[in-house]
Amino acid sequence: MLNTAIKAARRAATVINRASFDVDRVTVTEKQHNDFVTDIDQAAEQAIIETLLKAYPGHAILAEESGASANLNDESEYSWIIDPLDGTTNFMHGYPNYCISIALQQRGVTTQAVVYDPVRNDLFTATKGAGAFLNEKRIRVTKHDRVGNALLSSGHGAGPRALADYLKMYGVMAERCHGIRSAGAAALELANVAAGRSDGFFEKGLKPWDIAAGALLVTEAGGIVGEFSGESDYLHKGDIIAASPKVFGQMVTLLSPFA
Repeated sequence: MLNTAIKAARRAATVINRASFDVDRVTVTEKQHNDFVTDIDQAAEQAIIETLLKAYPGHAILAEESGASANLNDESEYSWIIDPLDGTTNFMHGYPNYCISIALQQRGVTTQAVVYDPVRNDLFTATKGAGAFLNEKRIRVTKHDRVGNALLSSGHGAGPRALADYLKMYGVMAERCHGIRSAGAAALELANVAAGRSDGFFEKGLKPWDIAAGALLVTEAGGIVGEFSGESDYLHKGDIIAASPKVFGQMVTLLSPFA
């Protein structure tokens, strides 16, 4: 199943890479303020779904653009969670920071994850209980044990309230860490935490397709993922902290007032 997800991600990347040479020709629709979808998102998603369902026609789908398949419910044994182009705004502007995110859940538990960065040809993969990998090399979260030594990443959703909340959180965290990066692709930020490129990530208001694959990468790389309160229902609530274990605990302490 992981190999099928990798195949699907690479098919989507072919669509995205071809379009990236002439982004001015991409058709853009604004779903809501500062929340966009392009015809490339839709074409990439279709390529992913076709690949997955050809191999597993009975599996359920939850995808960002097309939504839930008719057979997705609490009884679904296998369901795929798909973001065909995380970082659409970046892609639209030719900013080279976006990815494809595919996760597989078995009875509600995420068991396989693929995050593929087509710009750098970085393939992040994880299988529950078997570790996380970048281009087939084992990865681990950093060993930093203090927020004061940490490089963090974050972002915010659309709308004035999301921005206001973010600015408050940014103020609290920026005073206490080495720096905060906001590159506009949550799945890729989570993958970077798993790979030790940053020490932690936090954001509010995300969707399951933004975080399902990246969260498994982090936990399989030895990190912890949770809500701002420290609880584990981040996938449905959409508020997430991901970090190395000691940094995670300190981030929860600082960010729990925003839960």
